[in-house]
Amino acid sequence: MAIRSMTGFARATGTLPDGTPFTWELRSVNGRGLDVRLRLPGGLDVLEAPLREAAAARFARGNVSATLTVKREDRAPRLVLDPAALERALALVSDLAARMPGAAAPRPEAVLALPGVLRTEVEVPDEAAEGARRAAVSEGFGEALAELFAARAAEGARLHGILSTLLDEIEALRAQAAAEAARQPAAHRARLEAVLRELLEGERRVPEERLAGEVALLAARSDVREELDRLGAHVEAARALLAEGAPVGRKLEFLTQEFGRESNTLGAKAGSLALTRLSLELKAAVERLREQAANVE
Repeated sequence: MAIRSMTGFARATGTLPDGTPFTWELRSVNGRGLDVRLRLPGGLDVLEAPLREAAAARFARGNVSATLTVKREDRAPRLVLDPAALERALALVSDLAARMPGAAAPRPEAVLALPGVLRTEVEVPDEAAEGARRAAVSEGFGEALAELFAARAAEGARLHGILSTLLDEIEALRAQAAAEAARQPAAHRARLEAVLRELLEGERRVPEERLAGEVALLAARSDVREELDRLGAHVEAARALLAEGAPVGRKLEFLTQEFGRESNTLGAKAGSLALTRLSLELKAAVERLREQAANVE
């Protein structure tokens, strides 16, 4: 199983049973856990829970934003005649006509304009049609999830290559640091002898056992073999996680923290400029590893 990234984009289109087109757009970025945010048109809020469950079945981590757009044609509201209101209006008109002899008869549009005579038709919900509408939207969401899964997998393959290259770089720097550390005792002895010769101006010789003791003390203080061994172990553990596949992002992030601790300790104990330089390069490589690992699911 290959690792997957938490970054991706997907779009899926479909058609509602009444012919209305809709579009799903899904965007995913890295996150500590799985956070699914849905933007649905009115009337489809009932789908939030099952859609979240569908996303959770696909992904373990990442901030996923899903937006559903339904393209509707603007239609003028349909007006219907209220017979009871019309009868009341006509009775009122007749009463006025009887009280006002010779007055012009009201025009039909004036009667229809009276409050309540015409009203907006209220559509009666069709449960079967609503069910079919929700089913079409859910099916489209499933297609978008599959496309997003494929996008995150493709990005994960690219990420795998980057992480492997960084681990190779860290391993190469660790090997260079090990070679430099092996030269430290001899370098300590040479520096100590030079300092003593300068201080004593060649008049007295320091006992060999005393010199060896001082060199051993300096070597112990700058011994970085444990740090280098742990770095090597961390590299192997990271490679094993990459081979294990998704989702290993959280484990990989924890492991990069251990990389950071060892590289910091190596720099603190460095006994030469060369080892200090290598520790700085290690820190930079570990930071790049950490940044990339933050995108792994």
